[in-house]
Amino acid sequence: MTDALKRARRAFDDRAWADAFAAFNDAGALGADDTERLAIAAALAGHEDATVAAFERLHQLRLDEGDVCGAARAAFWAAMRSFSRGDRARGSGWVARAERLLEPRGACVERGYLQLPHFFRHTAAGDHESARAVAAEAASVADRYGDRDLLALARSFEGRALMRQGRLEDGLRTLDEAMVSVTTHELSPVVTGLVYCGVIDVCQQSWALDRAREWTRALGGWCEGQPQLVAFAKACLVHRSEILQLDGAWPEAEEEARAATERLAPKRDPQSGDAHYQEGELHRLRGRLDDAERSYARASERGRDPQPGLALLRLAQGRVDAAEAASKRVLAGASGPLIRSRYLPAHVEIMIAAGRVAEARRAADELCAIARDLGMEMLDAIAQQARGAVALAEGDARGAIEPLKSAERVWQRAGAPYLGARVRVALARAFEALGDEDGATLERDAARKVFAELGAAPDLAALDAPPAPPARSRDAHGLSARELEVLLLLASGKTNKAIAKQLFLSEKTIDRHVSNIFAKLGVRTRAAATAWAYEHGVVG
Repeated sequence: MTDALKRARRAFDDRAWADAFAAFNDAGALGADDTERLAIAAALAGHEDATVAAFERLHQLRLDEGDVCGAARAAFWAAMRSFSRGDRARGSGWVARAERLLEPRGACVERGYLQLPHFFRHTAAGDHESARAVAAEAASVADRYGDRDLLALARSFEGRALMRQGRLEDGLRTLDEAMVSVTTHELSPVVTGLVYCGVIDVCQQSWALDRAREWTRALGGWCEGQPQLVAFAKACLVHRSEILQLDGAWPEAEEEARAATERLAPKRDPQSGDAHYQEGELHRLRGRLDDAERSYARASERGRDPQPGLALLRLAQGRVDAAEAASKRVLAGASGPLIRSRYLPAHVEIMIAAGRVAEARRAADELCAIARDLGMEMLDAIAQQARGAVALAEGDARGAIEPLKSAERVWQRAGAPYLGARVRVALARAFEALGDEDGATLERDAARKVFAELGAAPDLAALDAPPAPPARSRDAHGLSARELEVLLLLASGKTNKAIAKQLFLSEKTIDRHVSNIFAKLGVRTRAAATAWAYEHGVVG
């Protein structure tokens, strides 16, 4: 054994993946077992091309040894790595080769592995029951042969299919079973990372945010124990940013999102779009609207749908009509309760701002029904928050209080300060409408403190803006909610520049709003617009 090979194996055992990758490459010709180690080290050190090449070489070496099942397993991993890079034709070719190799042979554990690519095919077609069935079959094979890696992968896939079917209780129980093998260090490092990331993704998509938080922290600890780990550390950065945002640690969330976008620069990386979208969300919440625009555009370039964040950005820019059109388009194309639940909260907010209160009510009712069926506490809190916001828009301040209080209790328990502060703003408006000025002041002051600590500049500005008339009055005068807001500030004597500064918009955008206001009201001057506002009870 050469010194380079000794160094390579030692680095591999120490989980120093970059050192192992370099040393195996320096060691010259490798046997099958060391080629497998090279493939694993390459995958974990982030060398995607080298990973596929090593598994392809391993396939031939196993064939040369007469190990047909081992060759089929190498072909399976070559296929999986090809699929992850977006090389679908190459991946399909390796799956077909592996299946052909096993055709004349009897039962073997590799047949279970080869069920897994079919899971992705069924999932892409929206056939989640067939996806669940092939994952369950793979788990049965894993049980028969005692293969822990296959069992954990298959159980995590089965749990994901159950979640997508809306069977959340069964799905979470199955995912928890898969995670036992991860947290007890029973699995190979590649499978450990795959299961971590897959489970966290589906928990976040299914509003199981408590579990997403728990597993993200565990993934962070696993990554930190391997300083040379690249592959799953990148995904960990995105997940950590999302959880830190929920926890109210926005500067840290921004740092993680920025690091993720830097590491995930290549357009082919499927996680790159997620990283840019997350960066856009943080820019939008902190009032950096131009930066948010660029981040959402980069997310779109990398294949990530920039909605609903982009529609909410348009709303923040005062482009209510654009936000309304985008939200309606996205929701019309969304099918299935879990997918629709991702867009409905933003749709409620946008429809209220656009003065479409009846449509906001329909969206809030649908969201409440989904939350009730799925039984997820955090989704129910978002649904109750939407229900309270609609009640306020309808002028039913008393009816808004109970759902808003219900949502606030969940966000307090969950440690989600921003979401809790937004509920408190709505409660302040409800209390004001009922004449409880002390209660309104307490809620507003509590929200102000949170917004200031987070750097949520747009929310702070909205707190200090004069209250706008109910959005449902749009049909009477044709003004959008943002135009009403601008009119109120204009009537108070503020210049366009001062209005732009207060609303965190460009002066050019305010100029456009003022022109639209003049056109809709049929006036030509600021004085005439102010007189119209007083005459029609918008102010005064």
